[in-house]
Amino acid sequence: MKVFISGAAGFLGSHLADAYTRSGDHVVGCDNMIGGDLQNLPEGIEFTEADCGDVEAMKPLLRGVDLVYHCAAIATEGLSVFSPAIIAKHVYENTAGLLAAAASERVRRFVYCSSMARYGTGEPPFREDQPAAPVDPYGIAKYAGELLVKNICDTHGLEHVIAVPHNIIGPRQKYDDPYRNVASIMINRMLQGKQPIIYGDGEQLRSFSFVQDCVDPLLKMGSLPGLSGELFNIGPDEEPATINQLAQILSDLLSFDLDPIYVADRPQEVRNAVCSADKARRLLGYRTKVSLREGLSSIVEWIKSHGTKPFDYHLPIEIDSPLVPATWRDRLL
Repeated sequence: MKVFISGAAGFLGSHLADAYTRSGDHVVGCDNMIGGDLQNLPEGIEFTEADCGDVEAMKPLLRGVDLVYHCAAIATEGLSVFSPAIIAKHVYENTAGLLAAAASERVRRFVYCSSMARYGTGEPPFREDQPAAPVDPYGIAKYAGELLVKNICDTHGLEHVIAVPHNIIGPRQKYDDPYRNVASIMINRMLQGKQPIIYGDGEQLRSFSFVQDCVDPLLKMGSLPGLSGELFNIGPDEEPATINQLAQILSDLLSFDLDPIYVADRPQEVRNAVCSADKARRLLGYRTKVSLREGLSSIVEWIKSHGTKPFDYHLPIEIDSPLVPATWRDRLL
């Protein structure tokens, strides 16, 4: 089978590429390298540095492809409140570009990686039959991408499946990005002897999913018959944790004397964002194999092996507002 993966040099995309190259499939991938790293690419992948929004660049890459995974996105939910244009381009517009190429090349199935930001302030645990109610530009763009996937695929005869992962963690996650990946940010700071910075009171509730626990159901979304049109939450609903609890687990793993720095809430941050994975358990045989503590331990070891890094403020803040967190405006991380 010939498989195409957008964001192949990124976090989730590279782990998916690993799985398919190991199984002997022909894997093609692209990445615009805003958040990717060439060291993440597995041997055997046919890789091109390109942007998904470039339809004419995508068409030859998708020639003869059976299955597309659209993992590429600038997944900076908090920053999207202040940088909606860059989010719209790299979430919604790039989805449109890749869909146009996929429909033109008659791809069989398109698997779209959405976000639980689609649920906004809905009633947790979020279930797939709840109406989407995003509250920030990232969630809006992700949900708009879902609507576009359904529209283009239904119109042009492509199968489509939508994945809604919980907060994914694991090795290869970008840990020098000040705008996303709370666990990796905390680890990078603690390893430098710095206290973690927590927005608000730290009682925001989240579920953190180890990357391989997401890859396994994604593989099934690409291969199992009868799934076209389905949407699946994937992630561990058995072990939610607050941001305060996350910091405590990391301090235990690192033998770090914890005294977090609390700063003001970020605008539009959802307080309780926990999904139900019942549907994935029922139809995909999903189950959690890696506990939160085990997953965090693997990130700690990976960051230790690669060395700490200064934070790279690589994305622009488009809206000059007093609501911009001082951590970003004054580069305090």
